[in-house]
Amino acid sequence: MRERTNWPVTTLIALGSLLILIPLYISISIALKNPQELAASALSFPINFHWENFTNAIEVTNFFSAFKNSAMITIFTLVFTLLSNSLVAYGIARNMHRKLFRNLYYYFVSALFIPFPIIMLPVVKQTSALGLNNMVGLILLYVVYGMAMNIFIYVGYIRSIPIELEEAAIVDGCSTWGVFWKVIFPLLTPINATVGILTCLWAWNDFLLPLVILSDSADATLPLVQYVFQTEFGADYNLAFASYLMAMGPMVFIYLFAQKWIIGGVVKGAIK
Repeated sequence: MRERTNWPVTTLIALGSLLILIPLYISISIALKNPQELAASALSFPINFHWENFTNAIEVTNFFSAFKNSAMITIFTLVFTLLSNSLVAYGIARNMHRKLFRNLYYYFVSALFIPFPIIMLPVVKQTSALGLNNMVGLILLYVVYGMAMNIFIYVGYIRSIPIELEEAAIVDGCSTWGVFWKVIFPLLTPINATVGILTCLWAWNDFLLPLVILSDSADATLPLVQYVFQTEFGADYNLAFASYLMAMGPMVFIYLFAQKWIIGGVVKGAIK
């Protein structure tokens, strides 16, 4: 049969693209203007490109220090999340026929329905009492709080992997640890990419958790620096938007590079 163009869907996609591109254009336009041009019109194309807005934003926000903090937190969160959450999900997925593990799965997934503001005060007091009101504590919290969604995705994907592969490895003399690291973990590459990208976007862009956990201003992440910058220099929107674009750049590049794994991995993780 001859393929037909679905014009209603195509039109909706085009409109959705415009809804995304228009705010992006406005942000870039404001970042490249001076205050006088911005006062004249926020939507007009810049007459002259004021690249000095980016250098000034770097200076007044101590951008590279905050960038380093965000990068360290994101990288360590990513590594610990992939190693620990996949292992826990594997143990649950292969023992779902047991009541204990089935209840444990429901326990983890139920955390998705608990808003963070409800437990925010106890978490802040506990981390402060344990001396974890720093980047180490923040990384641990990201790993723990991400387990609910990650285990939900991992378990569905792992249960779609034929158990005969593991049985064959065991017959060849592989231990349980060897089965996971040599057989299962390499097969988790698509879902690891999905979980990894979602984790990076969350840890990089999160504002509330660093705000209430980090007590030292030297540990401030990019969202915190931008928050302080906006409140302190609220009238200079040109520098503010220049700072936003620089902070947004790395995650936009990563997302555009690996978006196919996000969509494909989420769909595969929802099979069972």
